[in-house]
Amino acid sequence: MQAPRPDIQTIGIVGTGAMGRGIAQIAAQAGLTVNLYDANPQAVEAARQSLRDTLERLSAKGKVSADDAAATLARVKPCGKLEDLAPCDAVVEAIVERLDVKRDLLAKLEAILREDAIIASNTSSLSITAIAVGAKHPGRVAGYHFFNPVPLMKVVEVIDGISGDRAVGDALMALSRRMGHTPVRCKDMPGFIVNHAGRGMNIEGLKVAQEGVAEFADIDDIMREQVGFRMGPFELMDLTGLDVSHPVMESIYNQFYQEPRYRPSPITAIRAVGGLVGRKAGAGFYTYPDGQKTRPTPGAPAPDASPKSVWVSRSCEHGYALVANLLTKLGVTPETGALPSPDALIIVTPLGLDATTCALQEGLDATRTVAIDTLMPFEATKRRTIMTTPVTSADARDAAHGLFASDGVPVTVIRDSAGFVAQRIVCSIVNIASDIAQQRIATPSDIDLAVNLGLGYPKGPLALGDAVGPQLVLEVLRNLERLTGDMRYRPSPWLWRRAGLGLSLLLD
Repeated sequence: MQAPRPDIQTIGIVGTGAMGRGIAQIAAQAGLTVNLYDANPQAVEAARQSLRDTLERLSAKGKVSADDAAATLARVKPCGKLEDLAPCDAVVEAIVERLDVKRDLLAKLEAILREDAIIASNTSSLSITAIAVGAKHPGRVAGYHFFNPVPLMKVVEVIDGISGDRAVGDALMALSRRMGHTPVRCKDMPGFIVNHAGRGMNIEGLKVAQEGVAEFADIDDIMREQVGFRMGPFELMDLTGLDVSHPVMESIYNQFYQEPRYRPSPITAIRAVGGLVGRKAGAGFYTYPDGQKTRPTPGAPAPDASPKSVWVSRSCEHGYALVANLLTKLGVTPETGALPSPDALIIVTPLGLDATTCALQEGLDATRTVAIDTLMPFEATKRRTIMTTPVTSADARDAAHGLFASDGVPVTVIRDSAGFVAQRIVCSIVNIASDIAQQRIATPSDIDLAVNLGLGYPKGPLALGDAVGPQLVLEVLRNLERLTGDMRYRPSPWLWRRAGLGLSLLLD
C-alpha cells in the first residue's frame, strides 16, 4: 500500500501505563480524539484520573486554561472493549515488551480496524519487522517510540519495518509534529537510534570502572565537568534503573550477535540481582536517603604541593601546546631541554595510550611521570584529569595535582588507563554514532537530533566528534585498539574516511 494516509484525527491507545498515559495526554492536548483501552478496565479510569490531576496542576500553574484542560480531558474516551477502537485512524500500543503478546494484539486489531488504519508500536527493544510478521497488512505497522516522561521528552523515533509502507511513517512524522514532538526516522535495527547510540556512554563507563581506573563518582565528575554532560554514566543508570538498562544492554549485545562495542559488564548484572537498581530502590551506584543523592566518597582536596620544575613531552604536539599554554597561565615556565632534568616533574599527554606506555616509549623515569588529559580545551572545562603510572611517586603525584589545581579548577587523579576516562567514553560515543550513520540506520542529522533530545547530551555525538576533531578521535581509538587488543575500539569506516578527507562527521 503506497497511497497517502488520511489525516489522523482519532487515535487509539492500548495500554495505560506511564507511556500510554503520556501519549494520550499529548494527543488530546493536540486536539485529537483519544480512545483509551486497557485489558484492565480499572486501569483506564485510573489513567483518566491521573490525566485529570495533571491537567489541574498545569491549569493551576497557568500553563493551560481551565477550559482547555476540561476540553482535553473530554477528548479522552474510555473504552471497555478492544472493539471500541474500530473508528480510529491510528492505534498506538504501549503494552508489555513481549513479542508474542504484541503479535496477538496486532492480530486482534487487524480484525477490528479498517484496512488503512495505522498500527504503531511504542516498543523500545523489539523488532518492528518481527512484530508485523503474520499480519494481513504488514505495511501499516510501524514503530513509534516515545521516551518517558512523554510530555517532557520532545523526541519520538519513527521506525520503518522491512515490509513497512513509507506513507505510514510519513503520517506518523506529521502526527508527531502536530503533538509538539520532534520526530526522527530510522530503520528497524536493534536499539533504533537513541538506545543504540547510548551504548557508548554506559558500556565504556562500566568498562573503565571494571578495570579499576576510577570510582563511579569520579567517572561521573569527569563526564560532567570535564566534558560538559548533564549526567555521568552512573548517575544516568541510577535514574533509569538497572532493572531497565541492564536487560537493554544484554538485548542489544545479543541482537548484534555479540558485537564487542556493546559488550555488557558484570558490574550491572551483579548489582541488578542484588537489588541495587538505582534511585527508585533508594540505592544504586549512589544512595538516596530521603530521595537525595549522596556521594559515597568525597573527592580528595588538592595537596599543598608544587614541583621544582616541569618538563612536558613533545611526543604529542596537540597536547604539548595545550599544556604549555596552561602552565604559562599558572605562572610556570616548562623546561626546554630535549630530556627532563633529574628533579623535574615529567608531564605526558597521551591520546588513547596510558602513562606507562608513554614513559617506556620515550625512555622517561616512570616514578616522576604523570599524564594529563588534553581531549577538551582546558579553558572550556571545569575539571582536569591526571593519571599516574603504577610507580609514580606520591611526591610527583601530589606535585602534579597541586600544580594543575592551583587556579582553583578541581583535579581528578585516576590510575593508569589507556585513554584516560573522557577520551575512552567520548570517542566510543562518537564511534558508535558513526557506525549508526555508516549502516544507514538514520541520517547523521537525525542521529544527532535524537541523541541530543533523547539523552540530553551537550551536543549530538557526531557534532561532538567534529568539535573534538575527527582526526583526534581516530587517533585515540586506534591507539586504544592497538594497546588493548579489544575490537570494541576499532574505528568505524564512517569515521576514518571522513577524518582522512578532513570532512565533517555530519556529512551524509
